[in-house]
Amino acid sequence: MARDRAADRASGEGDPGPGGIRRDQIWPRRHGALPSVRVRLLAMRIIAGEFRGRRLAAPKGLGTRPMLDRVREAIFSTLTPWFGDPVVLDLFAGSGSLGLEALSRGARRVRFVERDPRAGRTLVSNLETLSATERAELWAGDALSAEAFRGGPYDVTFLDPPFPLVRTQSGRTQVHAAIATLQEEAMASDGVCVLHVPLGQLRERDFGPGMACREATYGGQSVWFVQRD
Repeated sequence: MARDRAADRASGEGDPGPGGIRRDQIWPRRHGALPSVRVRLLAMRIIAGEFRGRRLAAPKGLGTRPMLDRVREAIFSTLTPWFGDPVVLDLFAGSGSLGLEALSRGARRVRFVERDPRAGRTLVSNLETLSATERAELWAGDALSAEAFRGGPYDVTFLDPPFPLVRTQSGRTQVHAAIATLQEEAMASDGVCVLHVPLGQLRERDFGPGMACREATYGGQSVWFVQRD
C-alpha cells in the first residue's frame, strides 16, 4: 500500500526528544517511584525483524495475559501493508510484546500506554535490553482516555484490554468510545486499530457507522481490524 505521511508528520509533533525514554520521565510522580521487581523470562520471543528471537521479560506474578506467538504472527502478517515506517500506539501495553514486535519490524516510533507500575518497569527493562529506547515513549495512565492518544497521527493502534473489562457492557461501551475517538482525532487517514477481545463479545454492527471492520478468530479469541469506512 502506498503511504503518504508527509502532510501528517511535517511538524514532527509527538516525536520523543533526544535520548528517547528518560528514567525520570517514564512514570508520573503521583504514582510514586517505579518499584524494584523481580522479572521472569517468558517463552515468548520477538518473532521477526531486527530483534528476532530475543526473549521478553514480565514481572513475576503479574496478571498480564501475553498473546500467543501464533496470534501475534497472524496479526503482523495482516499488518504488512502498514509496515514501512509506521507510528504505533500500544494501549494496555503490559510488558510490551506488541509494541516491541512493531519496533523490531521497523516502526518509526511506538507510544506505550500502561498504568501498572510493575508492567511499566518491565517494559522499560525490555526496551533497554533491546537498545530500543530511542524510538519509544511510555505514558502511565488510563489507556482509554483521550490523553493516552496524544502524539499521533498513528498508523497502527493496538488495543489489548483486560478480558474481564470487555466481558461487561460498560467496558465494551468504553472500548467502542475510545476507538471512535481514536479514528476521529488520533489516527492517520488510512490507519488501523487492532482490537484483541474474547470470542463472541463483539459484533460488526457494534462499531457503529463509518467504520470498516474485519474479524479474525483464534481459538477463544477474536482480533478485530477497524478502519474508517
